[in-house]
Amino acid sequence: MVEWTDAERAAIIDLWKRIDVDEIGPQALGRLLIVSPWTQRHFSTLGNLSNAAAIMTNPAVAEHGRLIMGGLDRAVKNLDDIKNTYKSLSTKHSEVLHVDPDNFRLMAESITVCVAMKFGGTIFTPDVQEAWQKFLSAVVSALGRQYH
Repeated sequence: MVEWTDAERAAIIDLWKRIDVDEIGPQALGRLLIVSPWTQRHFSTLGNLSNAAAIMTNPAVAEHGRLIMGGLDRAVKNLDDIKNTYKSLSTKHSEVLHVDPDNFRLMAESITVCVAMKFGGTIFTPDVQEAWQKFLSAVVSALGRQYH
């Protein structure tokens, strides 16, 4: 179980309230598919992923990006039980989809880059980044849990 300070909790919740999942989700998934093209093999049903422009304008990529951010919303609402919140999703990714668990880390990094670009240093301060990355590390760990 992750232990959160009051400051970390407040930083995560405040940042999450500012994030537009319809903006950050599609940007982050698109960035992941461009920067780490080997991850595309898990998204063959999303249609045209042939180049950066196709990826960034692909409505299926955008929709899946929003879905991923919806999953993060569940984690924000369950900060004290992220492991159990993601147990079935972890099992699905491991046993059904056979997703490389490192892809969760790559997606977390992509989300962090998009959040940092959106909010800069006035909102996404080093202290907020520290809490945010701790949060995403807990999510990544929970998603990869059923692989072990």
